[in-house]
Amino acid sequence: MNTTQPFLSDVKELRRRARENIEQGAITDSYGLDSNVVCDILNQALATEIVCVLRYKRHYYMATGLNKDAVAAEFLEHANDEQNHADRIAERITQLGGAPNFNPEGLASRSHSEYKEGNSLVDMIKEDLIAERVAIESYSEIVRFLGEKDPTSRRLMEDLLAVEEEHANDMNDLLQKVQ
Repeated sequence: MNTTQPFLSDVKELRRRARENIEQGAITDSYGLDSNVVCDILNQALATEIVCVLRYKRHYYMATGLNKDAVAAEFLEHANDEQNHADRIAERITQLGGAPNFNPEGLASRSHSEYKEGNSLVDMIKEDLIAERVAIESYSEIVRFLGEKDPTSRRLMEDLLAVEEEHANDMNDLLQKVQ
């Protein structure tokens, strides 16, 4: 690191630039990506989370059999986590000047994961595990895309990715117990 160069830009220049384009809110000249593209990507992640909420909720209500209570409790916990993810993504979209797309029309086509119901408890767990694996792959790709150009969105997606990995592990554990 060059110690002769100051850590921070000229403060007067930073202040001047902050006054420019204030209608853009959090998006400053240093933002490294096209915010419209990022909002589109985040809206796909939002659709993914909504589809996961719906699938987990259905599985919660449809769970039957000897292991019903423990598995249903896990489904409900995951549904609540996915709803929290959707809320966080929607908030970030608005911070970037976009509009979160909650329109149910086209939701399944915007989502990375599929809405697969499953007929048995084992099928439901498998479908949830597959969906978590899809989210892990797609969120990893989003994290790489965002890189250092949008660290706030990247950190958000890294946080969600970590939870999706926990969910996949939970579903895998449940599958081993139920089979």
